[in-house]
Amino acid sequence: LFRMEEEQKIYEEHGVEEYVKYQLEHEDEPFEPGAAFPFVKVRTTSHRAHSLRPIPIQPGHSSTELDLFIERFCMTGGRSLIGYLKAYHTNLYLSSDPGKVGEALGEGIAAATIFSPDKVEEVSDTQLRVAFDGDAVLFSDESEQIVKAHGLDKFFEHEKEHENSPLAHVGHACTPPPPPKLQKKFYAKGQRLECPIRTYLVTARSAASSGARALKTLRSWGLETDEALFLAGAPKGPLLEKIRPHIFFDDQMFHVEGATEMGTVSAHVPYGVAQRY
Repeated sequence: LFRMEEEQKIYEEHGVEEYVKYQLEHEDEPFEPGAAFPFVKVRTTSHRAHSLRPIPIQPGHSSTELDLFIERFCMTGGRSLIGYLKAYHTNLYLSSDPGKVGEALGEGIAAATIFSPDKVEEVSDTQLRVAFDGDAVLFSDESEQIVKAHGLDKFFEHEKEHENSPLAHVGHACTPPPPPKLQKKFYAKGQRLECPIRTYLVTARSAASSGARALKTLRSWGLETDEALFLAGAPKGPLLEKIRPHIFFDDQMFHVEGATEMGTVSAHVPYGVAQRY
């Protein structure tokens, strides 16, 4: 949420007491916005009526200065935060620390490791744009397992054979889907393009050979994706540069790295068979 690299370094090298001392000495100095700041701010400013409550785990005195609406804080004094996340029924936990992300996922909490580009592309401050990969992020990694074990030809054959069988939902999918009621409210008024949430499925799948199953799966869940982009293995970074999402979720680091290089804030979901390759 905030740029706290210096504070984190003090904590790791000198311990919690020096960390607290440093924070008190600088408590009137606002933090710089971090990688997730635009994502969180547009959620809170656009959707306050829909009970979206960001919960910073680290000190967050800068939220007022940065005009960020936050209702809850959780300052753990160095203790593990996972129990608090579960108590708050947290939908999504983002951290730059992959160890904490792995701990959260192990408890069934949706989580991802966030990466910030050197230069972040400007994003909308009125419409939340979220881009997802499909397999192992929204869906289970069952199809990805076939690719890794048997190759693309077997994968295409499997997807064609199971086109009408929805993919399983990832129990701790990387982020909650947009509120269907909010979407439907705008769609019913013929204002789809004005909806304050816009979602993008950005997948390496091919539209011709394996895309139908992905779309039918989302439809079976009662979800609508505003844009579905099937790249047939092409790099995702250039397309994401055009979309300019607030955040992009993928389970494969080379896609995360490619997106980050093109200026997109990206989050790695360390789940599924791709983590073993």
